[in-house]
Amino acid sequence: MGSRAMKKRLGTRNKRRYAPLLFILCALFALVVVGGIAVYTAAESWLEDLPDYADSSAYNYSQKTRVYASDGTTLLAEFYVENREPVSSLDDISEFVRNGTVATEDVRFYEHSGVDLLGIGRALANNLFGGSTEGASTLTQQFVRNTVLADEASEQTIKRKVREAYIALKLEEMYSKDDILLMYLNTVNYGSGAYGIEAAAKKYFSVSASDLTLAQAALLVGIPQSPTYNNPINYPDNALSRRNTVLNRMLTNGYITQEQYDEAVNEPLGLNVSEDESDDGIYAYPYFTSYVRQTLLEDYSEAEVFKGGLTVYTTLDVTAQEAAEAACAEKEEAVDDDLEVALVAVDPDTGFIKALVGGKDYNENEYNLATQSTRQPGSAFKTFTLAAAIENGIDPSTYVNCSSPITLDNWTVENYDGASYGTRSIESAFAISANTGFARLCVMLGPDKVAEMATRLGIETDLETVPSITLGSQGVTVREMAGAYATIASGGIKRDAVAIEKIVDSDGDIIFQADTTGTRVISEEVAHATEKVMEGVVTNGTGTAAALSSGQTVAGKTGTSQNWRDSWFCGITPQYSVAIWLGAREERQMSSSYSATSVFSSFLNQLISKSDTEKFVMNSASNPKYRMLTSDEKEALGATSSTTSSDDEKSSDSSSSSTSTTTNSTTSSSSSSSRSSSSGSSSSSSSNGSSTSNGSSSGSSSDSSQSGTGSSSSSGDSSE
Repeated sequence: MGSRAMKKRLGTRNKRRYAPLLFILCALFALVVVGGIAVYTAAESWLEDLPDYADSSAYNYSQKTRVYASDGTTLLAEFYVENREPVSSLDDISEFVRNGTVATEDVRFYEHSGVDLLGIGRALANNLFGGSTEGASTLTQQFVRNTVLADEASEQTIKRKVREAYIALKLEEMYSKDDILLMYLNTVNYGSGAYGIEAAAKKYFSVSASDLTLAQAALLVGIPQSPTYNNPINYPDNALSRRNTVLNRMLTNGYITQEQYDEAVNEPLGLNVSEDESDDGIYAYPYFTSYVRQTLLEDYSEAEVFKGGLTVYTTLDVTAQEAAEAACAEKEEAVDDDLEVALVAVDPDTGFIKALVGGKDYNENEYNLATQSTRQPGSAFKTFTLAAAIENGIDPSTYVNCSSPITLDNWTVENYDGASYGTRSIESAFAISANTGFARLCVMLGPDKVAEMATRLGIETDLETVPSITLGSQGVTVREMAGAYATIASGGIKRDAVAIEKIVDSDGDIIFQADTTGTRVISEEVAHATEKVMEGVVTNGTGTAAALSSGQTVAGKTGTSQNWRDSWFCGITPQYSVAIWLGAREERQMSSSYSATSVFSSFLNQLISKSDTEKFVMNSASNPKYRMLTSDEKEALGATSSTTSSDDEKSSDSSSSSTSTTTNSTTSSSSSSSRSSSSGSSSSSSSNGSSTSNGSSSGSSSDSSQSGTGSSSSSGDSSE
């Protein structure tokens, strides 16, 4: 209570201290505008609701947010409303700018205390008695108007002028003259979207503010009087006339010699305009960088993102990004013109997105096929059924009937081209992508277990628990698939797939740091067993084109959607989890010879040499403890453990890696550490943002189907 009273007394004392000056100010303003001593009576009330001018943040100006790659030096983007590049010292600004500004805007700047009574009198006399029209605002007052009182700047009232003068007086008590001049030069509007002298120097002359010549400096100093009509780009004659006025005032006030004046006044404008690199501030890898901007705006206000001067360090690895773009472009050259490739590569140890390609040309279509477009993943979703089965104690060597077609609860499922694969192990069925076998497995487990596993591993889309979920009937994004597969690669530790590692505010404080600890969502044993089965896809299944020249172990799964509208490959190594999609933005059937699989090897062959190969972190994990199936479960799979397969099927099984046998033990889980351990509706949304309902029934498909009476599906996975 005592403190509040003390502040009140101090406030009253300050007002009394400036009472004589306020009287003079108000009298002069009243004489010019409305007249009458009554203005003074209102003055004290005008000062009651002033902004907190004592807080330095009140004078903060809009600053760019800069976005960098993971190396901390590669500038990817600058987000801003006003183009500002503040300098930290007057030494970084040409003396011609400093002197020209004082000579032109406030010749008594170093003599007054924020309000120039002599200047007011001189301006009043000139304006009343036919001299040149002059303004009476000091540099300090102009700075106050541009910052702390910016919301009132357009008000031509005595109240605003009194408030402005009062704060200017207080500001001069708080800061030195040089500090005020620097703040002014960092904030003033120089036209063409350039705020502050550094941005203006680069905009009009492509030089730093410290390197401006006399003629260049005078041109810039003259712009703030009218940033529109003194703009040298749009109104060169006006700008030239104003420049020469500035030069004359510098000469008159002794800042330059006659010789300097004569030389500068005869120079042409000499503009060297720096064109904006990008209308939206994005300079490199636009699909990734626009995703970063979208992510920022989900957590921060537009003011913070576009004016707050944030420094954003992203997860992007420039080398990986270049490799990804080259691999995608190579594939796009080999297929139809309207087909595009989307790719997301995630580091399983951190969840950091190391590369992201969202389409062929951002300038033609900004819609991001990697983060916004939800497309049917087809058989690439079988991985989640596999993991759910293993976690529920089902040995991958367990036999399942893969004959085609089959009908399960009025849902008809076919393999690609109607192929009938007979009875074979789950592992073999996964490698050849047998739809019918995995349809049986999903129905036996329950679609809810598959959906729950997918969500646990990292799929964010709301999933409908229908049997066709195992065949990837519901649209998801490429980013989701890369993140979910990364959980398997990390040994069962889920980390969010993120594009931002760290954010630093304008004061240098870290306001965000990505959490790479992660959460264990499946045991290391389950992750290990799942990954081993996935290896078979690349060694002798539908994904042989994903094999790497370095010999690095690769595990993955191919996928195609209805009528071959989408082709996927999702693959993992210890270093990367990569999801790749190939298709047309406007969903259409493409040739069955087109596959996304080779993009994987084309990408990672550029990044992983023989000396870079690693082992999966869970390689030392033991197999899960499997259980005996019940008779109902065996019946649901359409085979018993003693059922034999054809010679071809035996050959396929014998090449698989799983050698475990069924037991009566229950499923076990583990919390082993990883390589860097710390740890809805059934619909597919089209690539242009529209949704296409898959409903509960469909015709035949390449690789996936929807549930419902009379629906059918056939698989389109094939090696490339």
